[in-house]
Amino acid sequence: MSGRTGRNLPAAIAVGLGLGALVVGTLYTVKALFLVVVAVAVGIGVTELVNAFATRGIKVPAIPVVAGLAVMLGGAYWGGPASLVGAFALTVFVLLTWRMFQGEENYVRDAAASVLAAVYPALLAGFVGLLLAPDDGRERVVVFIAVTVASDIGGYAAGVLFGKHRMAPVISPKKTWEGFAGSALACMLVGAWLVTWLLDGEIWQGALLGAVAVVFATLGDLIESVIKRDLGLKDLGSILPGHGGLMDRLDSLVATLIPVWVLLTLFV
Repeated sequence: MSGRTGRNLPAAIAVGLGLGALVVGTLYTVKALFLVVVAVAVGIGVTELVNAFATRGIKVPAIPVVAGLAVMLGGAYWGGPASLVGAFALTVFVLLTWRMFQGEENYVRDAAASVLAAVYPALLAGFVGLLLAPDDGRERVVVFIAVTVASDIGGYAAGVLFGKHRMAPVISPKKTWEGFAGSALACMLVGAWLVTWLLDGEIWQGALLGAVAVVFATLGDLIESVIKRDLGLKDLGSILPGHGGLMDRLDSLVATLIPVWVLLTLFV
């Protein structure tokens, strides 16, 4: 059974529920265990991205990117923003040096792709550590995940039911303005609900967070679509039935992390 967007809907729902159970189970037991889950998931996403680059002859070393991801996550959680920035700078320097010893041919191209992988998704994922660190970090992470998932579900439902006007036909032909409106409505409702319930914030703060989140979630999805089109790929992987690869699910999540962290830091 597949929807109009081409997904295997029952498989997608089953995988989504399984991932949700894993997230909640680790998040509300040991915080550090949740960071391990994030590191593994994003690490697989990095590997998918590296393999996708390789299909076009672009050499990106996976080991230093994944290692840098782990250091950025841990640094953000235990050391704060300064440690996250320092870990990122060190990761970039290691990547540039690593590629240097492989010769000068295509160095700029490969180095640029390596830095891209270090930023998207590794650096962006590091903000999970910043979200999780406060005493109410679990609740902040729940808000972040819920509004981003709401964007996906709201956009999918509205796109299937009402989608007619394409948003970016060259980049992502199936994405419509009606779907975006559904995403925005779902994000704002979920944001308003959870920010007031879990974090004792104001309704307007939650609605604003949802409105900002839907913009970044959509941009994250479009950015990954551009990468896949440039590389001539439909999906970056196939590890998740009904979803594609992990990066195909992480694209909007990592893009939403920074604005959610900034707004919750200001509001809560």
